[in-house]
Amino acid sequence: MALDYATLELLRQNHPAWRLLCAHHAPLVAGFLHRVFIVPNVRNLPQADLVEALEDELFALREQLGDEAFPGSAQSYLNDWAENDKGWLRKFYPAGTDEPHFDLTPATEKALVWLEGLTERAFVGTESRLLTLFELLRQMSEGSQTDPQVRIAELHKRRSDIDAEIARILAGDIPLLDDTGLKDRFQQFLQLARELLTDFREVEHNFRTLDRRVRERIALWDGSKGALLEEIMGERDAIADSDQGKSFRAFWDFLMSQSRQEELSRLLEQVLSLPPILAMCPESRLQRVHYDWLEAGEHTQRTVAKLSEQLRRFLDDQAWLENRRIMDILHSIENNALAVREAVPSGGFTTLSETSATVELPLERPLYRPPLKTLITEMALDEGDADVDTAALYAQVVVDRAELTRNIRQELQGRSQISLAEVVTRHPLRHGLAELVAYLQLAGEWPETVVDDEVQEKVSWQLGTGVMRQATLPRIILLRN
Repeated sequence: MALDYATLELLRQNHPAWRLLCAHHAPLVAGFLHRVFIVPNVRNLPQADLVEALEDELFALREQLGDEAFPGSAQSYLNDWAENDKGWLRKFYPAGTDEPHFDLTPATEKALVWLEGLTERAFVGTESRLLTLFELLRQMSEGSQTDPQVRIAELHKRRSDIDAEIARILAGDIPLLDDTGLKDRFQQFLQLARELLTDFREVEHNFRTLDRRVRERIALWDGSKGALLEEIMGERDAIADSDQGKSFRAFWDFLMSQSRQEELSRLLEQVLSLPPILAMCPESRLQRVHYDWLEAGEHTQRTVAKLSEQLRRFLDDQAWLENRRIMDILHSIENNALAVREAVPSGGFTTLSETSATVELPLERPLYRPPLKTLITEMALDEGDADVDTAALYAQVVVDRAELTRNIRQELQGRSQISLAEVVTRHPLRHGLAELVAYLQLAGEWPETVVDDEVQEKVSWQLGTGVMRQATLPRIILLRN
């Protein structure tokens, strides 16, 4: 984008980030939103909690600056920040609740990131950025090389370098990063981790914009269902096949890998325990930063799922309209029948069956008769033999939910997460489908659960007759709380 006068003037008038920086109460808006959303990495907050936090902020500022500094109420400020002429907050109603929630807009987060960059940093690392640039250039060069000999030669060179490094380590020469190198790389990691969460919010905003356009088209569409579905799915595929969509899909697949998550947890725990890193006083949330990525990605995935839900509702509405059309046809038939009632066509033009009504009078129903009481007389009971199958007495299925919960907690003792399919593999189903349904109920009640609709897993069990049964369900990941 060219930063000429016309472009910058248009941005100054319309971009929410620029309006935030020029606002009269910009320190209040930026400082408060950064404290309640960015620092704890909260995706959205209910109105009651946000109003309470802003009231505390305003009370502290009025004690310092006087009551005239901020005369409005917290509720009025939040509503004003969410108006279209500001665009600093997004006010919405989540499904299943009538309380409004607030979330940051991508433009506001960009302004906050820019303000963070204005502060002076005690340490500015450049080595890690240079190494990152070299690594990116190497990946692009190798990834675009079509000559197999060149790629093989590069791999041989890298293998020689690795062998030389192994030889040096075996000889006792172990190169270690000094404190400066560790701080440099850790600072680069913090910056990239925060930028990644910012990118998630912007990707979610783009998908939400698509969802709004879909709703507008459905509301104004008067053509056929097929034409609308073709147009909407074409745009959905265009976004999924775009550079942004492909990059997000690759990132989500990489992050959903259990081995990658375990490796991330191990590396974070190891790095955050180093003395130079501890001296920088990192936030405790960094140990769970990959779970923050998962939560942010889950929000984006659910926004995409709203598109499918909207299409389903459109199809249901169209089915209702088609049923109404059928009723209109029936009413027209009735009108035509009434029109020809006085002038009946000659001859037999239609036949009706069962023209007589069946009448059942209330008094024709039998009266209530009390059951006969069985009189048991004293008599000696004779013991006999009978060929009765008693297997039905022991065929009752009782699923112990407490035992299933113990199975999940046992598997999560040595790892941070596990999929439901792995739990079933380690603890085979003894009661078949009933036990699998109990596992699904426990997964829905589990404190932290992630559902990946894109990946399908298969669960198998064997019946008492030896027949194998198999169920296919989305990947359900249970996280350790």
